Amino acid sequence: MPARHLHRRYFLFALSFIALVVGLGLAEQRGLPKAWIGYTFLGATVLVYAVIGILCRTTDPAEYFVAGRRVPPLYNGMAAGADWMSAATFIGLAGTLYASGYAGLAYVLGWTGGFVLVALCIAPYLRRFGQFTLGDFLAERFDSRALRIVGACAAILVSFVYLVAQIYGVGLITTRLTGLGFEVGVFVGLGGVLVCSFLGGMRAVTWTQVAQYLIMILAYLVPVIWLSVKQTGWPLPQLVYGQQLHQLAERERELMRDPGELQVRAIHQQRADAAAARLADVPQALADEQARAAAQVAALKAQDAPLARIQVAEKQRAALPRTPPEAEERWRREQASEALLAQPLSGLVPHTQPFAGNPDGSPPEREQASAARRNFIALALCLMVGTAGLPHLLTRYYTTSSVSTARQSVAWSLVFICLLYLTAPALAVMVKTEVFNGLVGTAFDQLPAWIRQWQRVDPALLSAVDLNGDGRLQLGELRLHPDLVMLVMPELGGLPYVISGMVAAGGLAAALSTADGLLLAISSALSHDLYYKAVNPEASRTRRVTLSKALLLAAALAAAAVASSRPADILAVVTAAFSIAGSTFFPALVAGVFWRRANRAGALAGMLAGLIVCLGYLFMAHPGARALIGLPGPATLIWDIQPASAGLFGVPAGALLLAIVSLLTPAPSQRDRDFIDSLRSRPGV
Repeated sequence: MPARHLHRRYFLFALSFIALVVGLGLAEQRGLPKAWIGYTFLGATVLVYAVIGILCRTTDPAEYFVAGRRVPPLYNGMAAGADWMSAATFIGLAGTLYASGYAGLAYVLGWTGGFVLVALCIAPYLRRFGQFTLGDFLAERFDSRALRIVGACAAILVSFVYLVAQIYGVGLITTRLTGLGFEVGVFVGLGGVLVCSFLGGMRAVTWTQVAQYLIMILAYLVPVIWLSVKQTGWPLPQLVYGQQLHQLAERERELMRDPGELQVRAIHQQRADAAAARLADVPQALADEQARAAAQVAALKAQDAPLARIQVAEKQRAALPRTPPEAEERWRREQASEALLAQPLSGLVPHTQPFAGNPDGSPPEREQASAARRNFIALALCLMVGTAGLPHLLTRYYTTSSVSTARQSVAWSLVFICLLYLTAPALAVMVKTEVFNGLVGTAFDQLPAWIRQWQRVDPALLSAVDLNGDGRLQLGELRLHPDLVMLVMPELGGLPYVISGMVAAGGLAAALSTADGLLLAISSALSHDLYYKAVNPEASRTRRVTLSKALLLAAALAAAAVASSRPADILAVVTAAFSIAGSTFFPALVAGVFWRRANRAGALAGMLAGLIVCLGYLFMAHPGARALIGLPGPATLIWDIQPASAGLFGVPAGALLLAIVSLLTPAPSQRDRDFIDSLRSRPGV
C-alpha cells in the first residue's frame, strides 16, 4: 500500500480515538456511568483490532510469518515500538521509578542500549539472511538440526515467560475497565489477543500494533501533561519536573520525622519480629497457629455466635498454610514485606538519592550502597543483551524489504520508544508528589472511592489500614503496588474518569500488542521450526499456517491459566525473560555473525550452558521459584545480585563455553565460512 494512504488512514484513526475520548468526557459530565465508559473503551478498541485482524487474514506463510517483507520502516518502527512497550513498560516502568527512584533508570538505560546492540550487531544481518525465525538462522549458520531445536525450545520458554506477564496485565486492566473478576478479566482480554494473531499472523499483528502504538502513546502522554499543568503550570513534564523533585525531597524528610509514621514503622517492625520468631521453629509455630484457629472456631460454635463470625473464623483457619514448607515460604515473604515497611518511607528509596544505603555511612550502609550499584550495572547489562536476544523482537526485522530498511526500522523504533521513556521519570515524580502531599494525611473516612474499588480487586495491590488508630492515613499504612501506579494516576491526580479509561485502554493496547508478537513467536517456533523443519518437511503451506494457528490458541490458553494465579509483579517476570533470552541467544547470535571460528559444537554448548546457568541462578536466588520446585531454606545470592539479573552469570558462561568448545573442536566447514562472508557483504543495502 502506498505510504500516503497509510499516513492518511492512521491519521484518521488517531483523530477518531481523540474524538472518542472527548465524546466520552462530555458524556461523563452529563452523567454517563463509569462502567459504561470502561465498556466503551474496551469494546471500541478491541473491535478495531478485530476489524484489522479480519481484513488482514491470510494463509500464505510469507504473509503470516513475516508480513510479506514489505512493511515500510516508519511503520515497522512504530509496530516494533508497540511490540516493545509491553505491559511492563506502560504499567510497570513508572511504578518501578516511583518505588526505587534513580535505581529504576537501569531499565531505561538497559532497554535503550539493547536497541543499539540490535541495530549494530543483529537486525541487519538477520534481514539479509531473510528467513522466518531465529531457529532458521542458527540452523543455517551452524548447519545443525540440533541448534534449530534448541533455539526453538529456548524461544518458546522466553516468549512464554514474557507472555504470562502480558496476560496478567491484560487481566488487571480488563478488570479495571469492566469490574469483572480478575480471572474472568484474563480470559475476556485473551479474546483481544487472539483476534489478530490468530487470523492474520504477522501481517495482522503489524498493522494492529501501529494502531495500538497510537492509542498507548496518547494514553500515556495526555494525563502526564495534564498532571504537569496542574502541578507546575507547564505542559512539558520532561523539562519541568526538576522543580517537583526538590519539593518532593523536602516532603520526604518531613515524613521521615513524622510521629505518626514512626508509630506505624514500629508496628511493622513488631510484625516482622513475630514472623522471624515463627521461622525459628516452623513446624511448631504452624501447629500452634492451626490449634489456635481450631480452638477459636470451636469456642464461637460453643457460644452459639452469629453465623457470620463463625464463617470468618473458618475462612481464617482455611487460609493458614497446610505444610511447613508452605508456611516457611509465606512467613519469609511476610517478614521481608514487614521489615521493608518498617524502613523510612516504607522502604521507598528517597527520590534524589542515587542508590539505597549510604557510601559514607556505617559498614552495613556502605555494603548496601555497594550492592545497589552492582545490581544497577548488572540489571542494565542483562536488559541490553536480553533485548538483543528476544525472539519476538528480532523477527520483527524480517518484515522489512531490505537490510537498509531494517536499520531504519530500528532507528524509528528508538524514536517512538523515547517518547515514552523520557516521560516515565517525570510521571513517577509527579505521582509521588500527589501521594505524599494529597493522599498521605487524609482522614480514613474521606479517602477517595477508587482506593476501596482497587482493594476489592486485590488487597495485595492496594490497601489502606489504620494501624495506629489515629484516623489518618500514614505512608506506612498505604500499600501501593508499583504495577498500579500508572493505572491509578489519573484518579489520584483528580482527573476525570474518562482519562482513567483512556489510560487503561492504552495499557491494554500495550499488553495486547506484545502478547500478539509473543504468541506468534511461540507458534512459529512450534509449527515452523519443530514441525515443518524437523518433523514433516513435506507439509503444505496451508497445513503449516493452520497448525500454527492451533498451537497459538493452545499457547494463549496455557499462558492465561498461569497468569490467572497472579504469579508476581509484571516487571519482575519480564526481567527474568530478558535474562533467559540474553543468556541463551546473545552469544550464539553475535558469534554467528562476527566470529568465523564459531562452530556447531561451540554454539550448542554455549546456548545450553547460558540457559542452564541462568535458570539455575533464578531458582537458587528467587524465593518463589525455590518454593515452586520444593527447595528448602532461604534464597542464596552471589555478590548480592538479585534474581532478575541472572543473565549476569548466564551470558559470560555461555560466551566462554562457546569460545572454548569452538577452539577445541574442528573449524567450521567452508560452507559455513562462505555463509558468513555472504551475510556480512555490503550489510548496508
